[in-house]
Amino acid sequence: MVAEDLQRHRAALAGAVADGATMLGVCGGYQLLGHVYRGHHGDDMQGLGLLDLETNAGTTRMIGNVLLESDLGDGPRTIVGFENHAGRTTLGPGLAALGRVLSGNGNDGRSGYEGARRGRVLGTYVHGPLLPKNAWLADWLIREALDRRYGPVELEPLDDALEERAHATAARMLS
Repeated sequence: MVAEDLQRHRAALAGAVADGATMLGVCGGYQLLGHVYRGHHGDDMQGLGLLDLETNAGTTRMIGNVLLESDLGDGPRTIVGFENHAGRTTLGPGLAALGRVLSGNGNDGRSGYEGARRGRVLGTYVHGPLLPKNAWLADWLIREALDRRYGPVELEPLDDALEERAHATAARMLS
C-alpha cells in the first residue's frame, strides 16, 4: 500500500529532490527510494527512482547491530544502529554508499557497503535508534534542510553528551 501511495507523489518528491530537499529513507523506505523491490513471488514494488538502486528479497534475514564509517563532508564518522532486513540492495554505477561496513551486514552481506547517498538524499538499513544514537547525523539532516530553505544558518549547539555516550558504547561493543 505504501509503495502504491508513494507513486501518486512521485513527481512532487522527484521535484523536491531536484530542488535540493533533504530526505532520509530507512529500511523499506530506503528500498522504495530505488527503482524496484523484487519480492520472492514476483511481487515487484515500483520505487520512486530517486536513488539508482534495486533490491531483491533474500531468503534469510540479516539481523543484528551494525557499525559503519561514513563521511558526509565533515570527515569520517561512525554510524551505529540495528539492522533487520532480508533485502539485497545493489547500487547503480556512480551511486555512493552511505558508508563502509565495519561490523554487520549492510546492503547485501557481501559488498562491505551500507546504504546509499545522492546529495541530500540518504537511504539506510540502519534502524534504531538511528538518529538518537547518531546525533551528528541528525544534526547533518537538520543543517542540510535549513541550508536549503534559508541559506547557511548558525544554530547554538545542543548538549549531545548522552547521545555521544550511547553512540560510543554501541561502537565499542562492535569494534
